Amino acid sequence: MPLKNFDFNLLKTLDALIEERNVTRAGARLGRSQPAVSNALHRLRVLLGDDLLVRGAGGLVLTPRAEALRQPLREAMTLVGDCLFQAAAFDPAHATGVCRISMPDRLTLAVIPPLLDRLRQQAPNLDLHVRTADRQQALDLIEADQIELALGWFDDMPRHLSAEFLLDEYLYCVFRSGHPILKPRSKFAIEAVLAFPHLVVSATGGRRAIFDDLLSRYSLKRHALVSVSNFTAVPHLLARSDMIGVFSKLASDVFEKSFGLVTRRIPLDIGKIATNMVWHARSERDRKHAWLRQQIRAVYKDF
Repeated sequence: MPLKNFDFNLLKTLDALIEERNVTRAGARLGRSQPAVSNALHRLRVLLGDDLLVRGAGGLVLTPRAEALRQPLREAMTLVGDCLFQAAAFDPAHATGVCRISMPDRLTLAVIPPLLDRLRQQAPNLDLHVRTADRQQALDLIEADQIELALGWFDDMPRHLSAEFLLDEYLYCVFRSGHPILKPRSKFAIEAVLAFPHLVVSATGGRRAIFDDLLSRYSLKRHALVSVSNFTAVPHLLARSDMIGVFSKLASDVFEKSFGLVTRRIPLDIGKIATNMVWHARSERDRKHAWLRQQIRAVYKDF
C-alpha cells in the first residue's frame, strides 16, 4: 500500500493497543469509543496482513509481528511528538555551527569584540561570521537565509521581518590630537567642521554617508577628500592629516580609546542614528536564534 494513502491515525491506535493490550483501556487512553478502536484494529489487521493482537489466557497478546513493531513504533511516535510539539533543544555549551550576522562596519568596531567574548565564554564551539552590508543588502541577505539577523539603521521593512530597537547614537567628529580646529579661541561650529576636508566611509563604495544625507536637510555639504568602504585605514589617515571623520558614537569611542584620536559631538541639531536588530519571522521561535538575539541585547546593555 502506498505510504501516502496510509491513515497515520491508525499508528496512534496501534501504539495504544500494544501498550494497553486491551481495547477498552486503549479507547480511554485515546479518548475514543470501544467500537471505534475495534474498527481501527480491524483496519490495521487488513492493511498489515497480520492479527497483531489475539486473545490469550490473560487477555490480548501480541503476535510476533506486533512484538517486532512495538519498540520502533514507540520511538517513532515519541520522535513525531517531539518534532511537532517541542521546540528543538539548544545548549550553547555544546552547540556547534556558525552564527551569521550582518552590520555596518561602524558597528563591527564596537559590537563584535564583546559579542565574541560572550560566545567564547558561553558557546565555545560556535563560530561567528560577520558580513558588512548596507541597509538594503542586509535585508536581502535575511530574505535569502544567508544571515540570521542584521543590525543597523533601517527605514521601511517588509511586514514579515521583525525589528527590535537597540540604541540611539549621536554623530561625532573624529580628528587627530592637535588638530587646528581646536586652536584656542576657535569656536567649534559646523562652519568650522565643514571648512576642513573629510574622510568618508561608505559601505556602498560611494562618496556619501548618513551624515551627508542629514547635512542636505540644512542645504549644507562637505568636501570628501578621501572615501573608503571600511574603517580599516580610518585611524591612520586621520592621525596623519587634518581630515575630519564623522561617525556614530560607538565607533568614535573606539577611535578615541584605542587610537588616541579626539572626538567632539557634531555642533548641529541633526538628531540621532537608531540601531535596530532585524530578523525573519521564520526564526522567531528558534531557540538558537533567540539565544543569539539575547547575547546582542546584553552587549548593547553595556554601552
